[in-house]
Formats: sequence, C-alpha cells, structure tokens
Amino acid sequence: MWYTYILASKKNWTLYVGVTNNLYRRISEHKSWTHEWFTKKHDIKMLVYYEKYNSIIDAIAREKQIKNWRRQWKINLIQEFNPEWKDYSWELM
Repeated sequence: MWYTYILASKKNWTLYVGVTNNLYRRISEHKSWTHEWFTKKHDIKMLVYYEKYNSIIDAIAREKQIKNWRRQWKINLIQEFNPEWKDYSWELM
C-alpha cells in the first residue's frame, strides 16, 4: 500500500505534501524530525489528509499533482476530507 499525504502546522498552517509506503513510520519521522529540515523549521506535524494507492506510480503522480496546486485548492481538499483539521497521526500511533 502507498500513501499520498498532507501535513500541516498549527502556527501558520504551512502545508507539506509527501508520499510513502509506510504512513506510520513516515509520520513518526516527521514528528521526531529525524530527517526533516523543512517540517522542523515550520513545525509541521499534523497529518490532516491522506489517500491510499496500490501503486507507487499512482501515489507519486497524485503527490506531484497536489504539489502543483494552488494553496487554496489544497485547503479545499483537506476541508472536504477533514473539516475540523483533525490530526489523524494519533490514530496511527
């Protein structure tokens, strides 16, 4: 299983779009800032959106599509999926 996901910060609502085959591990890395300069700098830890894919090709294509969107389109996508901007990462832990 592959995932395209969006993280957000509480402070300034900076968004980060990524892809992984292990959502639990990847979110843990983001939360601990193991390898993450950008997410650490902007305090990005909240998993606010994700999609599942059977193919890495599909997951990467979706990641690239979302990354190229305007900020408001990303916010609209998140709000449709997660109107309260709930942090889904706690459900994975």
